[in-house]
Amino acid sequence: MVHMPPNDVRLCCDPPAGPPAQAIFPTGPEAPGQARAYVREVLGQDDPPVDDDRLDDVLLVVSELVTNAVRYGTEPGDAVAVAILTTADRVRVEVRDPVRRRPRMRNESGERARGRGLHIVDALAARWDVDDRPFGKSVWVEVDR
Repeated sequence: MVHMPPNDVRLCCDPPAGPPAQAIFPTGPEAPGQARAYVREVLGQDDPPVDDDRLDDVLLVVSELVTNAVRYGTEPGDAVAVAILTTADRVRVEVRDPVRRRPRMRNESGERARGRGLHIVDALAARWDVDDRPFGKSVWVEVDR
Protein backbone atom coordinates (compact mmCIF):
# COMPACT_ATOMS: atom_id res chain seq x y z
CA MET A 1 0.00 0.00 0.00
CA VAL A 2 1.57 3.29 -1.11
CA HIS A 3 0.52 6.43 0.70
CA MET A 4 2.24 9.08 -1.38
CA PRO A 5 2.40 10.21 -4.99
CA PRO A 6 4.82 8.12 -7.11
CA ASN A 7 8.30 9.54 -7.72
CA ASP A 8 7.84 12.05 -4.91
CA VAL A 9 10.90 13.15 -2.96
CA ARG A 10 10.90 11.27 0.34
CA LEU A 11 12.83 13.62 2.59
CA CYS A 12 10.88 16.82 3.01
CA CYS A 13 13.00 19.09 5.02
CA ASP A 14 16.01 20.19 7.05
CA PRO A 15 16.14 19.63 10.81
CA PRO A 16 14.70 22.47 12.89
CA ALA A 17 16.86 24.68 15.09
CA GLY A 18 16.95 23.82 18.80
CA PRO A 19 17.25 20.39 20.39
CA PRO A 20 18.67 17.55 18.29
CA ALA A 21 16.23 16.42 15.64
CA GLN A 22 16.58 12.78 16.70
CA ALA A 23 16.25 10.95 20.01
CA ILE A 24 16.38 7.32 21.09
CA PHE A 25 13.92 5.88 23.61
CA PRO A 26 14.17 2.55 25.42
CA THR A 27 11.15 0.40 24.79
CA GLY A 28 8.53 0.20 27.47
CA PRO A 29 5.17 1.68 28.37
CA GLU A 30 6.70 5.11 28.98
CA ALA A 31 8.24 5.41 25.49
CA PRO A 32 5.21 7.00 23.73
CA GLY A 33 4.90 9.70 26.41
CA GLN A 34 8.62 10.40 26.35
CA ALA A 35 8.55 10.65 22.55
CA ARG A 36 5.58 13.05 22.64
CA ALA A 37 7.39 15.27 25.16
CA TYR A 38 10.50 15.27 22.98
CA VAL A 39 8.57 16.16 19.82
CA ARG A 40 6.68 18.91 21.65
CA GLU A 41 10.03 20.36 22.78
CA VAL A 42 11.58 20.19 19.30
CA LEU A 43 8.56 21.74 17.62
CA GLY A 44 8.39 24.41 20.33
CA GLN A 45 11.70 25.67 18.94
CA ASP A 46 10.53 25.65 15.33
CA ASP A 47 10.03 28.90 13.45
CA PRO A 48 7.33 29.48 12.42
CA PRO A 49 5.60 27.69 15.29
CA VAL A 50 3.30 24.79 14.55
CA ASP A 51 -0.37 25.65 15.08
CA ASP A 52 -1.77 24.08 18.29
CA ASP A 53 -4.32 21.92 16.43
CA ARG A 54 -1.67 20.61 14.06
CA LEU A 55 0.70 20.04 16.98
CA ASP A 56 -1.97 17.84 18.59
CA ASP A 57 -2.21 15.89 15.31
CA VAL A 58 1.57 15.43 15.16
CA LEU A 59 1.68 14.30 18.80
CA LEU A 60 -1.10 11.77 18.19
CA VAL A 61 0.81 10.41 15.19
CA VAL A 62 3.96 10.14 17.33
CA SER A 63 2.05 8.30 20.01
CA GLU A 64 0.56 5.82 17.54
CA LEU A 65 3.85 5.16 15.71
CA VAL A 66 5.93 4.74 18.87
CA THR A 67 3.28 2.51 20.44
CA ASN A 68 3.30 0.32 17.32
CA ALA A 69 7.11 0.26 17.24
CA VAL A 70 7.30 -0.78 20.90
CA ARG A 71 4.50 -3.32 20.60
CA TYR A 72 5.37 -4.93 17.26
CA GLY A 73 8.87 -3.79 16.28
CA THR A 74 11.03 -4.45 19.30
CA GLU A 75 12.17 -7.10 21.73
CA PRO A 76 13.03 -6.49 25.39
CA GLY A 77 16.13 -4.31 25.61
CA ASP A 78 15.64 -2.71 22.19
CA ALA A 79 15.09 0.98 21.56
CA VAL A 80 13.21 3.12 19.05
CA ALA A 81 14.47 6.30 17.38
CA VAL A 82 12.29 9.31 16.66
CA ALA A 83 13.33 11.99 14.18
CA ILE A 84 11.58 15.28 13.42
CA LEU A 85 12.08 17.37 10.29
CA THR A 86 10.11 20.44 9.24
CA THR A 87 9.44 22.82 6.40
CA ALA A 88 7.13 25.81 6.28
CA ASP A 89 4.45 23.43 4.94
CA ARG A 90 4.93 20.11 6.74
CA VAL A 91 6.17 18.29 9.79
CA ARG A 92 7.79 14.91 9.16
CA VAL A 93 8.03 12.29 11.90
CA GLU A 94 10.13 9.16 11.46
CA VAL A 95 10.02 6.28 13.94
CA ARG A 96 12.70 3.62 13.49
CA ASP A 97 12.73 0.19 15.07
CA PRO A 98 14.91 -2.91 14.61
CA VAL A 99 12.28 -5.25 13.08
CA ARG A 100 11.77 -5.32 9.31
CA ARG A 101 8.17 -6.56 9.49
CA ARG A 102 6.05 -3.80 7.98
CA PRO A 103 2.97 -2.47 9.73
CA ARG A 104 -0.36 -3.08 8.07
CA MET A 105 -3.75 -1.53 8.42
CA ARG A 106 -6.26 -3.91 9.94
CA ASN A 107 -9.97 -3.98 9.34
CA GLU A 108 -11.84 -2.14 12.04
CA SER A 109 -13.50 -4.32 14.63
CA GLY A 110 -15.61 -3.60 17.68
CA GLU A 111 -14.34 -6.85 19.18
CA ARG A 112 -10.75 -5.79 19.81
CA ALA A 113 -9.17 -2.73 21.37
CA ARG A 114 -6.17 -2.71 19.01
CA GLY A 115 -5.74 -2.16 15.31
CA ARG A 116 -6.91 1.43 14.89
CA GLY A 117 -3.55 3.22 15.08
CA LEU A 118 -2.66 3.19 11.40
CA HIS A 119 -6.19 4.30 10.52
CA ILE A 120 -5.62 7.35 12.75
CA VAL A 121 -2.22 7.97 11.17
CA ASP A 122 -3.68 7.63 7.67
CA ALA A 123 -6.46 10.12 8.48
CA LEU A 124 -4.04 12.75 9.84
CA ALA A 125 -1.18 12.33 7.37
CA ALA A 126 -0.59 14.21 4.14
CA ARG A 127 1.39 11.08 3.24
CA TRP A 128 3.14 8.19 4.99
CA ASP A 129 5.05 5.06 4.17
CA VAL A 130 7.62 2.57 5.42
CA ASP A 131 11.26 2.39 4.37
CA ASP A 132 13.48 -0.62 4.95
CA ARG A 133 16.71 0.14 6.75
CA PRO A 134 19.82 -2.02 7.14
CA PHE A 135 18.73 -2.96 10.66
CA GLY A 136 14.95 -2.65 10.72
CA LYS A 137 12.55 -0.13 9.29
CA SER A 138 11.50 3.51 9.41
CA VAL A 139 7.82 4.44 9.44
CA TRP A 140 7.49 8.05 8.39
CA VAL A 141 4.56 10.42 8.33
CA GLU A 142 4.21 13.95 7.01
CA VAL A 143 1.51 16.19 8.50
CA ASP A 144 0.53 19.47 6.87
CA ARG A 145 1.12 22.51 9.04
